[in-house]
Amino acid sequence: MWVPLLLLIFGFIALVWSADRFLSGAAACATNLGVSKMLIGLTVVSIGTSAPEILVALFAAIDGNPLLAVGNAIGSNIANIGLVLGITALVAPLPFSRQVRKAQLPWLLGATFLALGLLFDRHLSLLDGLILLAGLSFILYKLVQTQKEPNQEISASIQEELDELPDMTTPQAVSWLIIGLLILLTSAQVLVYAATTIAVMLGVSEMIIGLTIVAIGTSLPELAATIGSAIKGHPDIAIGNVVGSNILNILAVLSVPAIVDPTAIESSALWRDGGMMLALTLMLALFAYGINSRPVITRFEGAVMLMAWVGYNLLLIQQA
Repeated sequence: MWVPLLLLIFGFIALVWSADRFLSGAAACATNLGVSKMLIGLTVVSIGTSAPEILVALFAAIDGNPLLAVGNAIGSNIANIGLVLGITALVAPLPFSRQVRKAQLPWLLGATFLALGLLFDRHLSLLDGLILLAGLSFILYKLVQTQKEPNQEISASIQEELDELPDMTTPQAVSWLIIGLLILLTSAQVLVYAATTIAVMLGVSEMIIGLTIVAIGTSLPELAATIGSAIKGHPDIAIGNVVGSNILNILAVLSVPAIVDPTAIESSALWRDGGMMLALTLMLALFAYGINSRPVITRFEGAVMLMAWVGYNLLLIQQA
């Protein structure tokens, strides 16, 4: 049991580090080639930060464990709202920026309802994956069109990511791009192998491991980034990070197992796990649009979200 557990920890650490190196190299290459910061922010940065989840889903599907990938996508969204925003709101109340309320949150609600609608027949098919990818393409297109309008600025969460990327020469950028990608691919495969081995040893389904261990591990970068933003006095960036990540988890990560290895979904995955994802997303929307005189997640509301996540995971452990 110790060997796969150590491999799992190593996989998470290598995955996070290599994703950062890969993102820095890719963004620096694009910058040196004269690509605009707006386009880099909307494509390289946005999708690059979800590279760990996408590659874990890819290797899980290739290895014949598509439910691990499905659990990772749904579980990461649950953890991002309940765990990440819950803990961050306890550190500092989180206001909703105008852009999150006007654009990103409606897209997240739309993507969530789309995914659950596609899963309603309890089968994740190739057609479902193509529809999810079409939704992702539409959102990226709308983002690019919006940013082309006069006086538009890149969202605060993406701008912070851009500001933190180091300057590199083209040879340095290409080197880190290749090294980061190779380690990213290897660590994702190691993580999937370790998670699958642990699931077999514990006698639980890959779906449960994806919803818990893998989802928490792949959500740790978001947790560090959002708490860091709150501590640095930019709490409005925190929600943008999570909402953007959740949109990509649904449209990009969930589409991977659908295209690579279509699979049947248990009813529990739809009602228990999909229902929890929907409930937390609606709770987030309620805090943004309805409950408070001003759109903010208070410390009390953060505690409620965190306790909902804890209760959900206790239910998973009990049922497993």
